[in-house]
Amino acid sequence: MPDEPWWALAYRYELEFTKAYDALGVRRPTYEPRATGHIPDMHALIGQLIERGHAYPALDDSGDVYFDVRSWPAYGSLTRQNIDDMQGAPDAGPHGKRDPRDFALWKGSKATDPPSASWSSPWGHGRPGWHLECSAMVTRYLGPEFDIHGGGLDLRFPHHENEMAQSQAAGHPFARFWMHNGMVTYQGEKMSKSVGNTVSPAEMLAVAGPRVVRYYLGQAHYRSVLDYSPSSLEEATAAVGRIDGFIAKASARAGGAGSGAAAGLPEQFCRAMDDDLNVPQALAVLHGTVRAGNTALAEGKDASVAAALASVLAMTEVLGLDDAQQPPGSGTSAESAALDSLVRSQLTQRDEARAARDWARADAIRNDLAAAGVTVEDSEAGATWGLAAP
Repeated sequence: MPDEPWWALAYRYELEFTKAYDALGVRRPTYEPRATGHIPDMHALIGQLIERGHAYPALDDSGDVYFDVRSWPAYGSLTRQNIDDMQGAPDAGPHGKRDPRDFALWKGSKATDPPSASWSSPWGHGRPGWHLECSAMVTRYLGPEFDIHGGGLDLRFPHHENEMAQSQAAGHPFARFWMHNGMVTYQGEKMSKSVGNTVSPAEMLAVAGPRVVRYYLGQAHYRSVLDYSPSSLEEATAAVGRIDGFIAKASARAGGAGSGAAAGLPEQFCRAMDDDLNVPQALAVLHGTVRAGNTALAEGKDASVAAALASVLAMTEVLGLDDAQQPPGSGTSAESAALDSLVRSQLTQRDEARAARDWARADAIRNDLAAAGVTVEDSEAGATWGLAAP
């Protein structure tokens, strides 16, 4: 779309972003501000920095305004760098700067800029710098100090370093904790449009259901690299299938799925989640509970089955697996109850056939159920059923 306006392009990607988040059950934030709606807040922040001696209008006639990195002794502390070892900021030529490392807070209009992407300011028409936008909006909605600032490892410098410096130089304590997530790679290589190895959420959702995609994306520690390969979603599908298979069988034994509750959370799971959000270890606890629950099912230990089911449901709720949209045809709770009734009817007929030693009919019922995607497991306590992994 060569003639697509910049704001239309941004809105189109915003819609795709929220569509994927909704499908995966990622809850919407309270506020989703746009930089274009907060230009006055940015002007106010620049004014504070100039007044405090940490920013200055460009030394040439460009209309830019720069942050004076030498004026802030803590500059470089987030990424533990020495200012003298840093390269110059590439956002403008060095002619208007006191120091090549000074970064732009406001960019004067250029002849190549779209007319709609320019706003009046005390320093002339222009647009905000990349880093300034975030600091102004964060302060507006979260206040001068807040708990957690997230983002990818690739944003630590210069973006987050500059955000922290300009905010603290303006007198705002800013973030107490910084959480930087690792990158997603494709079979060990960095994803790149030029290479053609990028994978979008929509492409993942075309291969597997939202519950599976959410499980896959969340299974690695947030600071670790998440490597994608064509078999990744198959492995995640099998893992989710084991969880859901136990839930279906245990719920059928208990006469209803019930719901997760904080009281059902295993202590090891809580310790893992409290330890820098160690989701891989938490998932290990989840799958260990599923295995123990399946053993209890086979041995007919109903009390142990119920306890395992409560724990599994509580853990999947905490992990957000229950928030992912159900794909079309996966069934509502009413549909699931109807399916359970129909399958139980078939299992009753199969039990009657087995009691009459009519093995052919019993096998035929099991085969019909298998053809419909229903697995049957026999134990001393009776037959249980579940849905085969896609």
